[in-house]
Amino acid sequence: MNIPDSLRYTATHEWVRKESDGTLSVGITDHAQDALGELVFLELPEPGRKLAAGEACAVVESVKAASDVYTPLAGEVVAANAALQEEPGRLNKDPYGAWLFRLKPAEGADPAQLLDAAAYRKGFT
Repeated sequence: MNIPDSLRYTATHEWVRKESDGTLSVGITDHAQDALGELVFLELPEPGRKLAAGEACAVVESVKAASDVYTPLAGEVVAANAALQEEPGRLNKDPYGAWLFRLKPAEGADPAQLLDAAAYRKGFT
């Protein structure tokens, strides 16, 4: 299972990457896409939506099941990956390159409070 050391993670299998402009890219992990199987539909949050940490904000649907995606940190959605909605299968091919949405973190929302790669890996041992 691929778990990049450069990202932060949640116990619900989302990843977070801090971008150079201070926003946070959010996606689902390799484990999540593998468990779901072939993804066929995405419902992403609209830009401008304010989210609380842990709030269900997106849906990923596969041929097997639908699953909620939870925002790892509080903040405001600044972008949704519309191209990914056209081709949801890209998440299966590159789960760490195919972000779902970008978030402007709320004051005090720090990715460092999330799981690092080692802590996330421990959940599988």
